[in-house]
Amino acid sequence: MASVKGGAKLEAILKGMAAKLSTGSAVRVGFLEGSTYPDGTSVPMVAAIQEFGAPARKIPPRPFFRTMVADKSPGWPKAVAGLLEANGYDARKTLTLMGEGVAGQLRQSIANFTTPANAPSTVARKGFDKPLVDSGHLLASVSYQVED
Repeated sequence: MASVKGGAKLEAILKGMAAKLSTGSAVRVGFLEGSTYPDGTSVPMVAAIQEFGAPARKIPPRPFFRTMVADKSPGWPKAVAGLLEANGYDARKTLTLMGEGVAGQLRQSIANFTTPANAPSTVARKGFDKPLVDSGHLLASVSYQVED
């Protein structure tokens, strides 16, 4: 037969952990609603066109977002577990750090993306051949939001 001592202390610790874990429920990473280019063009719309392509406009798919998720998401659960422990099970702080980390991974995916190359007309207009990079606004618009 086993016995447990300090049950009240354990219960208090678990209640404290539960309270911290309830401070954030989700983190959204990407191009958040309402972000626009200086001319008012929707950044999420441009990102979607780049991600999935627009055949009628001769824009090929450039899956920078899906590729990043496929490559990086297997490591996210372990990262969350480590951050929860390191942050005393503070969910909001953990999700904030995860949001920053995943947003950084998305920015890196945009910066590293190379194929398919830009059309010759696009290279001539931009002066360089770097898919997904023109003004830098798309890259700068990557953000995250912690939700309760």
